[in-house]
Amino acid sequence: MASSCLLPSTYFLPKPSAVAFRDGCALTIGNFDGVHIGHQALLAHLKRIAPNLPTCAMTFEPHPREYFAKLHKRPEFIPTKISTLRDKVERLRQAGVDYVVLSRFNQLMAQLSPEQFVQKLLLERLNIKHLIVGRDFRFGHKREGNLAYLQKASRIHGFTIHCLEDILDQHKQRVSSSELRNVLEQGNLAQASYLLGQPYRITGRVIRGKQLGRRIQVPTMNIKVMPHCAVRSGVYVVRVIDAQHRCYAAVASLGVRPTVEDNGQVLLEVHLLDASINAYGQLICTEFLQFLRDEEKFPSLKTMQIAIQKDIREAQHYFDIHGL
Repeated sequence: MASSCLLPSTYFLPKPSAVAFRDGCALTIGNFDGVHIGHQALLAHLKRIAPNLPTCAMTFEPHPREYFAKLHKRPEFIPTKISTLRDKVERLRQAGVDYVVLSRFNQLMAQLSPEQFVQKLLLERLNIKHLIVGRDFRFGHKREGNLAYLQKASRIHGFTIHCLEDILDQHKQRVSSSELRNVLEQGNLAQASYLLGQPYRITGRVIRGKQLGRRIQVPTMNIKVMPHCAVRSGVYVVRVIDAQHRCYAAVASLGVRPTVEDNGQVLLEVHLLDASINAYGQLICTEFLQFLRDEEKFPSLKTMQIAIQKDIREAQHYFDIHGL
């Protein structure tokens, strides 16, 4: 049995008190990318089965598939990301989870046997009394742990195991992060919003750029985007929410800016339609409302300016119809 000092790092958000798990907790485990309506149903069930215990969602960073893809030098198998870690934690907390348990997925985690995973992580660290997982949940070295193993362990160690049935979308298809990645890649924001239960959003801190937008009279707030972002590159109608919870109508470009850059860095550039704010260093939330067009490499700055002005007019038309 591995000693606790050889376990992968685990962080609790927020940090629990010394007696937080004295009476146990209710736990669910998953990657929770996007925290879609399927995840939300699971989290709501977690609250129902343990109304008097703290509820926890254990998730992993990086995604196990990303870890193994990099380990075996197969970058094509790295899954695209729906959410930043910040957005995922925030969404889990919004769904009513008391604690997010963030476990570093590394060689130590990958080598844990199912027995070590249950004994050291679930029982000794979290004192679980209830556990909810999906039917296809796998864990431990070489994914040897499964639902049948957990059911056996639950009888030995005295916790209950719950398996939630799949949540289906309006087309009777299983709601999953994979489905959500596909619709975001297509720019299908209406379906993405349905699967999320709210508009798709990216939260990030505004950084200083090269001030090109100001030179062409279209100032932007620039936000770095997480690597392997699942969202289709292009121009979008968006709504911006600042740190003071004020909302702004805006248009945004997500991509590598091929007309003016060649470094491959994905950037979200947001132009407010009817306002000007100094947001450098601030955290802003960008909600994606409508896809306008794909990213394009223009032959000149002039042709790019013409296209941007057309994007602005279309975004203004959207807000004239739908409001902020």
